[in-house]
Order: sequence, then structure tokens, then C-alpha cells
Amino acid sequence: MTLDMLIFGAHPDDAEIGMGATIVKHTNAGYKVGICDLTYAEMSSNGNVETRKQEAEEASRIMGLAARTNLGLPDRGLFVCAEQIEAITLEIRKWRPRIVFAPYWEDRHPDHVLCSQLVQQAVFNAKLRRYAPQAEPVTVEKTLFYFINDLHEADLLVDVSAEYEQKMASLRAYRTQFEPAGQSNDFVSTPLNQGYLERVEARDRVLGQKQLVPYAEGFVTRLPYVVDLF
Repeated sequence: MTLDMLIFGAHPDDAEIGMGATIVKHTNAGYKVGICDLTYAEMSSNGNVETRKQEAEEASRIMGLAARTNLGLPDRGLFVCAEQIEAITLEIRKWRPRIVFAPYWEDRHPDHVLCSQLVQQAVFNAKLRRYAPQAEPVTVEKTLFYFINDLHEADLLVDVSAEYEQKMASLRAYRTQFEPAGQSNDFVSTPLNQGYLERVEARDRVLGQKQLVPYAEGFVTRLPYVVDLF
């Protein structure tokens, strides 16, 4: 199976935070969309590898993904090195996507920054026929970047008003991350369970305001789009 869109995130829930509703919009339209998480987020203060796997499976079902994989790279151990670049390159060659998405290259979480750098290196290597010749090379048409924690100026906006509730449902699937700490669970307080989802919603409302739609998700491209007619 080949994918129309392949989204990379450092952790399960990164893609949902940044572009969950865009994913839903495309799966609803019949696109084959996949996510590749680089790590199992085993350093998270709440939850564990097994619960994060279960939560990612539920979020994937809600979004209608065609595929979701995890490379099992070390959480807080991402580095721009040959081994990690090759692992991501081979994932791109496996799915042969038309478009690749990665986190924006500036973010307060170092893993998100490193994920962005690694994916950019891998997209470049994926087309080189003498690199890792055991896998057929592939040229990705476009690489786009989505926001996670920090908002920067977007080049593209997707109106996701109709899909927004499904995005929030996919995020609520990550109960161990976003449910507030309390007497009914053994979670500790983190930035993620102290109003984080409300801030994500506020950000997407601000992006929507730019084009007078209720909700939008923003993307950045390093290369300009080419059009024939406007």
C-alpha cells in the first residue's frame, strides 16, 4: 500500500495536536493517510508505553488512518545521526507518500525540533538511488510543516471547522496525557493536563480568524507552490 500523506511526529499525539482535523478531512475525502511516530514517548510523566500504544490506536481509529507505525527510537534520545536518518528514510520508501508532514522546525520541545530536522534529511536521502540501495528510491512531491506547541506565521491554512470535533475526540483518546490530575487517577500535573487542549483550540480559532472561519490548522512550506492559473 502507498500513502497520499505521511505525517511524522516525535511522540504519539504530536500529529493530532498539530493537524488532527486536517487528517480527518483528508481521510473523509478518501485519501490514504498514515502517521509514523518516532518514539513511544516512554519518558512521559503520565502513562506508559502500553497505554500510549492503546491511546494511539484509538486516536487512529477516530481519524480513519490507513496506517500507523512507530520506529521505537529513544524518547529524549533523538539525534541527527546516520542511523536515525536511515530509519526514517526507509519508512518514507516503504509508504511512498506524495506529501510528507513534519513538525515546524522551531518548538519549545527539543524532540519536535529534532524530528523536523531528521525528516528533512530523510526526505532528501529518500530520492538518492545510491543511498540504502536495498530500498527503491522515492521523490516526495511536497514537505509541509505543522505546529505543535508554538505558533508561527502560516503559509497555508486548512478550514477544518466541520472536522474539529473529531480532532478533539482524537486528542481526548490520550487520557493519560490530557486528563487533569486528580483523586480518581495517579497522574501528576504537567503542562499537558493543565488546560493544554483549551489552548490548542484557542490557537486553531486564531488561525481560523485570519480567513473568517471557525477553525483552521496552519502549515509552513520552505518552497513556494507552483500554480498555472489563479
